[in-house]
Amino acid sequence: MVKAVLDANALVSGILNLNGVPAQILEFWKDKKLEMIISQDTAAELGRVLRYPRIVRLHRWGETEIAEFLSLLRGDATEVTPLETVTAVTNDESDNRYLECAVAGGAGYLVTGDKKHLLPLKSYQNIRIITPTIFLTLLKLREND
Repeated sequence: MVKAVLDANALVSGILNLNGVPAQILEFWKDKKLEMIISQDTAAELGRVLRYPRIVRLHRWGETEIAEFLSLLRGDATEVTPLETVTAVTNDESDNRYLECAVAGGAGYLVTGDKKHLLPLKSYQNIRIITPTIFLTLLKLREND
């Protein structure tokens, strides 16, 4: 099974646009065709982003719905505890938490829309850093094999 870390950008996009590419990736996860890797830090980051006022205006979830989604994520994703500190991204230290999570979980992919910090790396310790569109294409190709 494919193991991947989705950053908060990708996960929130999947929540906000149910017909978009990130939402289709979440369907692969719900259908147990994708192992999503999270850490305490990446889940906390997602919780913070989901509570941003501009994001709340879009998803219109109350605290109960946010807590339920985070609980579902923690229950169905593989939660890891990173043992190594990564400093590959210097301009946005919090992006390193996703790399640490991917390393700790043995993920093959880090899925992100972060064109400034993460995507320019292209890979880190054999973890491919790719866009949601490329990742969805990969998932569909694997499904058809």
